[in-house]
Amino acid sequence: MHARIDAIYRLSYAIVGDEADARDATQETFIAAWRRIRELHDPDRFYAWLQRIAVNSARMTLRARGRRRVREIPSGDIAALAAASERTTPEPPDADVLGIALDRLPIDQRTILVLHHLEGHGVAELAEILDIPVGTVKSRLHTARRALEGALAAEGRAR
Repeated sequence: MHARIDAIYRLSYAIVGDEADARDATQETFIAAWRRIRELHDPDRFYAWLQRIAVNSARMTLRARGRRRVREIPSGDIAALAAASERTTPEPPDADVLGIALDRLPIDQRTILVLHHLEGHGVAELAEILDIPVGTVKSRLHTARRALEGALAAEGRAR
């Protein structure tokens, strides 16, 4: 069970970019899940349901704090997000460049990239977590990757 709690915290942290905010979002996730447990109709889909609540809690935390930052991403996760950009340069961006590039993305684009590339969810799982059709997931992933690519290119030009 601790692994699931840690995963919810990591997801929240990747979206909000701040330890205190991630702890708050994680706590809010479990409070909301406890209050809404009767809404869960299929116990086999509990974790996807919980992740949807976590994404929404992280978004609400960002809105409440008026922040849009994701700065501290573990270095092991950089390669996954850099690969998502399909850049033509051979070396991946460093953590600072990636953090700034992610900061430029809207929260929805950042969220879908985090869920797919850092948390490892497939398209069908994303559709379930985000409660959107599979085709919409594919479209949003494509758009988010292009936006990340553009943000990385812009940050590269600025340096």
